[in-house]
Amino acid sequence: MISQKSLDALKGIGLNLYERKLYAALLSRGTSTAGELSEMSSVPRSRSYDVLESLADKGFVIVQNAKPLRYVAIAPKEALSRATKRLHEKLDENVQRFEEFKNSPALSELVSLHTDGVSLVSSADLSGAMKGRYAMHQQIETMFKSAEKSLDILTTEEGLNQLHTVHAGLLQSAADKGLKIRIAAPITQKNSEAAEALGVVADVKHLKSSEVSGLPAGRMILADNKEVVMALTDDATTHSTQEVSFWTASDHFGSAFAKPTFDMIWNHLD
Repeated sequence: MISQKSLDALKGIGLNLYERKLYAALLSRGTSTAGELSEMSSVPRSRSYDVLESLADKGFVIVQNAKPLRYVAIAPKEALSRATKRLHEKLDENVQRFEEFKNSPALSELVSLHTDGVSLVSSADLSGAMKGRYAMHQQIETMFKSAEKSLDILTTEEGLNQLHTVHAGLLQSAADKGLKIRIAAPITQKNSEAAEALGVVADVKHLKSSEVSGLPAGRMILADNKEVVMALTDDATTHSTQEVSFWTASDHFGSAFAKPTFDMIWNHLD
């Protein structure tokens, strides 16, 4: 009835398996009942009604007020247009809710709960692993926003480009607040523009490959000598979704290991 490739494409725009099957079945009939569609698509009848309701909410189906209920398929191009519009509307609604929450007493209560809770925890216990480059960059963003004194950054050739494209604005804000920012990274033709741009807000030094310099290489961000993010995978050979990193707010790790390690590397660079 429909190719697997097309089903996969529908999955890519957010339709789950039952939604994909029922929408495809309905397209082939134009209009139908939940029972008929269930038989055609092998979707359990008990689930068909709520799945079709979900499709209607997303803009792929119209529900006819009849007995039994009948459903009309929206033409694919029009369905995509409606679904896109609905996504934008929901996004705007959610953003508005978040903005309202920011100014609510509930947020102040949550902040107090977190502050009191963290005060009971040893800094050594504030750590964890993160999966994916996006999660790592989110944590780095938080560190850049909250840092008060310094940022020491050891990164790779591509990592320097990412630092510029993703975090340039935050680094500028940190510099404007008077933070001391140091960046050590291999500087090549591929990232020379990023290095030059970041050089406006930070002290940037060229780090030769570990094979040449004998110095440690990788990705490490240290904020205020106490909060650290370290990448545990190679960004040159690992897909961004499979990257793994480690975060800790351990004062001991930051001051006794990460800071001396970065200083050792920094002091050996020209």
